Amino acid sequence: MKFFLAGLCVIIFFVSCKQKKTEITTNKDIYYTCSMHPQVVQDKPGNCPICGMKLIAVNKTTSDFGNEIKLSDQQIKLGNITVDTIRDGSIGNEITLPATLNIDQNKINSVSSRVNGRIDKLYYRNIGEYIPKNAKLFDIYSEELNNAKQEYLLVLERQKTFDNSLINFSQLLSGAKNKLLLWGISEAQIQAIEKEKKVSPLTSFYNTQGGFITALNVTEGDYVTEGGTIVTVAELSTLWAEAQLYASQLSVIDKDATVTVTFTDMPGIIINGKIDFQNPEINPGTRLNLVRIVIPNKNNLLKPGMAAYVTIKNKKKRGLLLPADAVIRNGNSATVWVKAGDNTFVNKMVTIGMETDNKVEIKSGLQTGDVVVISGAYLLNSEYIFKKGANPMEGMKM
Repeated sequence: MKFFLAGLCVIIFFVSCKQKKTEITTNKDIYYTCSMHPQVVQDKPGNCPICGMKLIAVNKTTSDFGNEIKLSDQQIKLGNITVDTIRDGSIGNEITLPATLNIDQNKINSVSSRVNGRIDKLYYRNIGEYIPKNAKLFDIYSEELNNAKQEYLLVLERQKTFDNSLINFSQLLSGAKNKLLLWGISEAQIQAIEKEKKVSPLTSFYNTQGGFITALNVTEGDYVTEGGTIVTVAELSTLWAEAQLYASQLSVIDKDATVTVTFTDMPGIIINGKIDFQNPEINPGTRLNLVRIVIPNKNNLLKPGMAAYVTIKNKKKRGLLLPADAVIRNGNSATVWVKAGDNTFVNKMVTIGMETDNKVEIKSGLQTGDVVVISGAYLLNSEYIFKKGANPMEGMKM
């Protein structure tokens, strides 16, 4: 009998403990988290294991499933989560590309020798040196050219001596003169031969286009052949601003768009222009394309090789707009957080269109009047991952 009573007491004791344990079981509709560390989630009150702050109670709702999340007032305040109503507005796509200034290839002039001979004197000898238009470039000694000048002088003298003969000296003189002109002798030099009635062993050649020397291929005393390049001169009144862009950006480029060119080394200079050329071929190695803008170079302040930025401003269009920070991008997808109720937010996938530095066009997924999180969207996304253990974008379909 004593053993029976003792066993009964033990059973009553365990039953009463179980009842007490059941009484202190936490409410399944409430969880506890830290306002400073939302990743801390417990099923009973206590202190945060990270900062020691007292945990706050948060009600679980049916909306806390799927791609929805509900936050406390403290979490919204500390996360600086703000919302705004999406609305229709105008947006202009603006792309800024790094560029380099290069010489305008249409303003390059190569001076070559038209005869075989020896360069006796160079009047400009340094790369980068400026040569005015019509300035004397070099003197050359050429037996072939000297014979042609002697021939012209001889025909000129014979014409005066045998003016009434049956020989057509005018035709001979015209042929001898044309030969000199084709070899680069100017009218003024031919007139000097007629006036002086003698031929110099050296012949001077002049620059036909003012500019800067970009290449010098000979030195004094060198022998040159017919067609050999002596010097290359570039006129820098205009330059090419050449920028590269990816093939994926070509669809948003308007060839008639306004283009602004700025310079890192000269921040005060801003030049407006148009796209003059776009390479029809994509570089297969880099997948890059080239666009070119011809810009004026007043007083030669700009130099080839300088770094620049090309900003292409396309025409404005109407559409639903959001601040750029409101859109969360993940690979080829984009989502936003939309307010679904008091402190409740739902994640929605959207299709974006044109973009600027601070605005994004929403082409689908939202409609006018939707209240969207515009500040703290990434924090809200992180909070969802901490609580649910999954990315809200996983498994979403438009």
